Amino acid sequence: MRFFLGCVLSASLASLFTVWLVNGSRDRLAIAQDRHVRIESPVEKIRPAMSRNFDAEGLTPDEAVAVTVYEAVNRGVVNITAKAVKTDRLLMKEHIEDTGSGAIIDREGHILTNFHVVNGSKEIAVTLYNGKSYDATPIGADALNDLAVIKIDAAEDELFPIALGNSRNLRVGMRVFALGNPFGLERTLTTGIISSLNRSLQIHGHWKIKSIIQIDAAINPGSSGGPLLDSHGWLIGINTAIATTSGQSAGVGFAIPVSLISRVVPQLLKDGRVSRPESGIDKVYQTDKGLLIAAMRPGGPAERAGLRGPRITKSRLPFAMKGEDRAAADLIVGIDDQKIVTAEDFLSYIEEKHAGDEVILTVVREGRRVSIPLQLATSESLERGE
Repeated sequence: MRFFLGCVLSASLASLFTVWLVNGSRDRLAIAQDRHVRIESPVEKIRPAMSRNFDAEGLTPDEAVAVTVYEAVNRGVVNITAKAVKTDRLLMKEHIEDTGSGAIIDREGHILTNFHVVNGSKEIAVTLYNGKSYDATPIGADALNDLAVIKIDAAEDELFPIALGNSRNLRVGMRVFALGNPFGLERTLTTGIISSLNRSLQIHGHWKIKSIIQIDAAINPGSSGGPLLDSHGWLIGINTAIATTSGQSAGVGFAIPVSLISRVVPQLLKDGRVSRPESGIDKVYQTDKGLLIAAMRPGGPAERAGLRGPRITKSRLPFAMKGEDRAAADLIVGIDDQKIVTAEDFLSYIEEKHAGDEVILTVVREGRRVSIPLQLATSESLERGE
């Protein structure tokens, strides 16, 4: 009898201990899963002083900034799918689909992206953070600065605009956050620092964008057009290109600064294009001594000012052929007493002017230096033939 009672008592105690152990484990697991209640981490057990580096959610200050920036702006990043049709030499049509990123900039559904993301597209689709997809309409584009604005018709409560900051106070070493859709992986965050400022990036022909932001945050195919953000969540640039030999990120990325975006976007929203001062010089040959005029817009400012391009020559024997005598063309060596060596020098100087402004070109003509006044026109007036 005593033996039987002892067995019963032992079994009861064992059951109670098991219940306590299971319940205690559940309680500890519940605490560990609750992000608002912190338990001592393995790191803090070894070095208790480390606890001062974590906030109530267990985040370090750097982690807290990154998490907060992402939570604040990720819904304003969209995935862009652009479809185009390409015809080869045999007139065979090939359907091409490319992807990129964009940033919502207002509650009306306007989205900022790179021009090269949507250039030549027949169809543009935009996917929002909630998975909904909308057809997009092109609103305006600036090929020279690789910027474009498209628009979708979505409900306001689905649109989360990203606020534009400023790039005047940027410093090398500042923390930056790049958001985009690399390889179609939606709303991916990469982090890094500003590696350099005021870089020049050649996008279109001889045109180079100045004040480019160089970053080391990973930028990969599909990231183009996505926002570059500072630690406050302000948009400070649009990711546009990488320097690489493999096609993948090598730690050298480039972003168009918001200072340029702020000048271009209002014009794209209003007119669909950027109005620039034009000289009427369509093409130049870059030489060691200056820029040799190759072609001018008929009736444009350069032609009206009396500038000279190549002389057209004709030969009768043995066959009638046309040629050009480049030696007859004016060689541009200066503008407003500033030396001009490259096409970038010339274009950058003209870009800083306004339509109607007069500049003085210094050219070498028939071995002599000649100063020629030239009044700049707008790109629109040139296209209208004014």
